[in-house]
Amino acid sequence: MVEVAKASPEDFDWLLRHDPHVDAQWVLRCIELGEYLLARREGEVVGFLRFSLFWGRIPYMDMIKVEPGCRRLGAGTALFRAWEDQMRARGVRLLMTSSELDEFEPQEWHRRNGFVEAGSLTFPGIQSAREIFFVKQIG
Repeated sequence: MVEVAKASPEDFDWLLRHDPHVDAQWVLRCIELGEYLLARREGEVVGFLRFSLFWGRIPYMDMIKVEPGCRRLGAGTALFRAWEDQMRARGVRLLMTSSELDEFEPQEWHRRNGFVEAGSLTFPGIQSAREIFFVKQIG
Protein backbone atom coordinates (compact mmCIF):
# COMPACT_ATOMS: atom_id res chain seq x y z
CA MET A 1 0.00 0.00 0.00
CA VAL A 2 1.25 3.48 -0.90
CA GLU A 3 0.67 6.40 1.45
CA VAL A 4 0.91 9.97 0.14
CA ALA A 5 1.48 13.04 2.31
CA LYS A 6 3.01 16.50 2.10
CA ALA A 7 6.74 16.62 2.65
CA SER A 8 7.99 17.98 5.96
CA PRO A 9 11.31 19.59 6.94
CA GLU A 10 12.49 16.12 8.05
CA ASP A 11 12.32 15.05 4.38
CA PHE A 12 14.73 17.77 3.23
CA ASP A 13 17.86 15.58 2.96
CA TRP A 14 16.04 12.85 1.04
CA LEU A 15 14.53 15.39 -1.36
CA LEU A 16 17.85 17.14 -1.89
CA ARG A 17 19.43 13.79 -2.88
CA HIS A 18 16.55 12.65 -5.09
CA ASP A 19 15.53 15.91 -6.80
CA PRO A 20 18.78 17.04 -8.46
CA HIS A 21 17.05 19.50 -10.82
CA VAL A 22 16.66 22.14 -8.10
CA ASP A 23 18.91 23.61 -5.43
CA ALA A 24 18.58 23.46 -1.65
CA GLN A 25 16.79 26.81 -1.39
CA TRP A 26 14.12 25.68 -3.85
CA VAL A 27 13.63 22.41 -1.97
CA LEU A 28 13.14 24.38 1.26
CA ARG A 29 10.74 26.79 -0.45
CA CYS A 30 8.64 23.94 -1.84
CA ILE A 31 8.52 22.14 1.51
CA GLU A 32 7.43 25.34 3.27
CA LEU A 33 4.70 26.00 0.69
CA GLY A 34 3.46 22.40 0.67
CA GLU A 35 4.51 21.92 -2.96
CA TYR A 36 6.04 18.46 -2.45
CA LEU A 37 4.05 15.29 -2.00
CA LEU A 38 5.85 12.10 -0.98
CA ALA A 39 4.84 8.50 -1.60
CA ARG A 40 5.79 6.00 1.09
CA ARG A 41 5.63 2.23 0.96
CA GLU A 42 6.09 0.46 4.30
CA GLY A 43 7.38 3.73 5.78
CA GLU A 44 10.10 4.26 3.15
CA VAL A 45 9.93 7.16 0.70
CA VAL A 46 9.68 5.76 -2.81
CA GLY A 47 8.81 8.86 -4.82
CA PHE A 48 7.76 12.48 -4.94
CA LEU A 49 5.69 14.97 -6.88
CA ARG A 50 6.80 18.61 -6.95
CA PHE A 51 4.52 21.34 -8.25
CA SER A 52 4.35 25.10 -8.50
CA LEU A 53 1.86 27.63 -9.81
CA PHE A 54 2.17 28.71 -13.44
CA TRP A 55 1.36 32.42 -13.66
CA GLY A 56 0.80 32.22 -9.91
CA ARG A 57 -2.51 30.42 -10.38
CA ILE A 58 -2.41 27.24 -12.51
CA PRO A 59 -1.03 24.19 -10.67
CA TYR A 60 1.91 22.93 -12.72
CA MET A 61 3.40 19.50 -12.00
CA ASP A 62 7.12 20.29 -12.25
CA MET A 63 8.38 16.78 -11.53
CA ILE A 64 7.09 13.37 -10.60
CA LYS A 65 9.66 10.71 -9.85
CA VAL A 66 9.46 7.19 -8.44
CA GLU A 67 12.52 5.21 -7.45
CA PRO A 68 13.46 2.71 -10.20
CA GLY A 69 12.82 -0.42 -8.11
CA CYS A 70 9.36 0.84 -7.14
CA ARG A 71 8.00 1.85 -10.54
CA ARG A 72 4.83 0.33 -11.97
CA LEU A 73 3.57 -0.47 -8.47
CA GLY A 74 1.14 2.46 -8.18
CA ALA A 75 3.25 5.10 -6.42
CA GLY A 76 3.22 7.54 -9.35
CA THR A 77 -0.51 7.20 -9.82
CA ALA A 78 -1.09 7.59 -6.06
CA LEU A 79 1.00 10.78 -6.06
CA PHE A 80 -0.84 12.18 -9.05
CA ARG A 81 -4.30 11.31 -7.71
CA ALA A 82 -3.50 12.85 -4.32
CA TRP A 83 -2.30 16.04 -6.01
CA GLU A 84 -5.33 16.15 -8.32
CA ASP A 85 -7.68 15.67 -5.35
CA GLN A 86 -5.85 18.36 -3.37
CA MET A 87 -6.14 20.81 -6.27
CA ARG A 88 -9.80 19.96 -6.88
CA ALA A 89 -10.51 20.62 -3.17
CA ARG A 90 -8.95 24.08 -3.63
CA GLY A 91 -11.40 24.80 -6.45
CA VAL A 92 -8.82 24.45 -9.22
CA ARG A 93 -10.23 23.72 -12.68
CA LEU A 94 -7.09 23.22 -14.76
CA LEU A 95 -3.83 21.32 -14.20
CA MET A 96 -0.70 21.67 -16.26
CA THR A 97 2.49 19.68 -16.84
CA SER A 98 5.12 19.11 -19.52
CA SER A 99 7.86 16.84 -20.80
CA GLU A 100 10.59 17.00 -23.40
CA LEU A 101 9.66 15.92 -26.92
CA ASP A 102 11.91 12.85 -26.77
CA GLU A 103 10.48 11.58 -23.44
CA PHE A 104 7.89 9.18 -24.84
CA GLU A 105 7.16 7.19 -21.67
CA PRO A 106 6.35 10.28 -19.54
CA GLN A 107 4.14 11.65 -22.33
CA GLU A 108 2.15 8.43 -22.46
CA TRP A 109 1.81 8.48 -18.66
CA HIS A 110 0.42 12.04 -18.82
CA ARG A 111 -2.05 11.03 -21.52
CA ARG A 112 -3.17 7.94 -19.57
CA ASN A 113 -3.90 10.26 -16.65
CA GLY A 114 -6.15 12.54 -18.70
CA PHE A 115 -3.77 15.23 -19.92
CA VAL A 116 -3.96 16.51 -23.49
CA GLU A 117 -1.25 18.27 -25.47
CA ALA A 118 -1.54 22.04 -25.43
CA GLY A 119 1.53 23.17 -27.40
CA SER A 120 5.30 23.25 -27.24
CA LEU A 121 8.20 25.64 -26.78
CA THR A 122 11.88 25.57 -27.61
CA PHE A 123 14.43 26.70 -25.01
CA PRO A 124 17.70 27.25 -26.91
CA GLY A 125 20.80 26.78 -24.79
CA ILE A 126 18.78 25.22 -21.95
CA GLN A 127 17.60 21.93 -23.44
CA SER A 128 18.05 20.28 -26.82
CA ALA A 129 14.48 19.01 -27.30
CA ARG A 130 11.26 21.01 -27.41
CA GLU A 131 9.12 21.04 -24.27
CA ILE A 132 5.59 19.74 -24.81
CA PHE A 133 2.95 21.19 -22.49
CA PHE A 134 -0.12 19.27 -21.34
CA VAL A 135 -3.30 20.40 -19.59
CA LYS A 136 -6.12 18.58 -17.83
CA GLN A 137 -9.56 19.99 -16.99
CA ILE A 138 -10.65 18.86 -13.53
CA GLY A 139 -13.50 21.16 -12.60
